Amino acid sequence: MNTKESKYFQKLGAKIKRLREEKGIDQKSFAFECEIGRTQLYMIENGKTNPRLLTLMKIADGLETSISELLNL
Repeated sequence: MNTKESKYFQKLGAKIKRLREEKGIDQKSFAFECEIGRTQLYMIENGKTNPRLLTLMKIADGLETSISELLNL
């Protein structure tokens, strides 16, 4: 992952974390609700991985938002 990609994934992860925390949902519960692993969610929120489209769809659904809004950084 190059520097530009890394910064993008960090921003995306920070936005996901902020939106999750605004809803008052802890990481473990949110991961379970979205049917993804807690470690995977941790990696996404910390910008350490490139999430698949299906994963982003699950997260957006869990946050009650659209993927386009999620990706609008």
